[in-house]
Amino acid sequence: MSRIHDALKRAEQERATSLGGHPEPALVQPETAPTFSSATAADGGTAVMPALTTALTYESVLAGCPVANWNPDFRTMLFFQNDENRVGAEEFRTLRSRLYQIREKLPLTKIMVTSALPKEGKSFVAANLAQVMVRQHGRRALIIDADLRNPGMHRHLGAKPSPGISDYLMGQADELAILQRGPMDGLFFIPAGQTTTEAPELLANGRLKLLLQRLEPLFDWVVIDTPPVVPVADSTLVANFCDGVLMVVRSNVTRSDLARRAREEFQDKLLLGVILNGAAAEHSRSAYYYYGEAQSNPA
Repeated sequence: MSRIHDALKRAEQERATSLGGHPEPALVQPETAPTFSSATAADGGTAVMPALTTALTYESVLAGCPVANWNPDFRTMLFFQNDENRVGAEEFRTLRSRLYQIREKLPLTKIMVTSALPKEGKSFVAANLAQVMVRQHGRRALIIDADLRNPGMHRHLGAKPSPGISDYLMGQADELAILQRGPMDGLFFIPAGQTTTEAPELLANGRLKLLLQRLEPLFDWVVIDTPPVVPVADSTLVANFCDGVLMVVRSNVTRSDLARRAREEFQDKLLLGVILNGAAAEHSRSAYYYYGEAQSNPA
């Protein structure tokens, strides 16, 4: 049985006792039926959120996760230091605002960040997007490194590389064992864990969907860093469990035909926007481009 499920049950029992009442076991969802954080269920239907899913009980669960001793790379991680004027910080605030605008119209919690090829900046974007989200008071964000072949997010954050999501997908660890709580309030991280050549099989075995269903109600945002699209098929598998996709392209590096090819892999997915990374400093204010509205069809 999931430790998150158990922790929520205990938290509800403690809350009922503190209020002089009695816990209501019927509110605890079965192991096979995780709750959803929004009114729209994964299959397009309506998910009824039980009274158990309150901020109090979720906070009780996350409070049991100890703060990890991270050593972030301050050259690329823009929000760990109290410098509001770092180059690129304002662009991430703009990206945050755009995503909240989309969220007013569409259910949006789980965001996948990918690129056509390696070294285009997708991990940089994913990490800083999660950081800027939690700069707003009371917000919680989870970063997941879903690149099981060549993980690198732990190096950006200065975090432990394992246990991670691959260990969970192989049934060797549960949710709380792989969850790290960062030194920045509200920021959590699941590393990739041990590398594997069987990434497609693990990502499609059903446990990733279950993991996201269990964790989504605990967070305001879940940001998933995936492998590049063109070399491997992993990202298209992960996209099946996400609410939308952000594509990262690198200025003067990413070939337009490869960018189009990557985009075609998500024909039936919600494209939230395309981010131009690595623009010249004099153009930094326009270094990030977005679609006017999120699109489910090719631009």
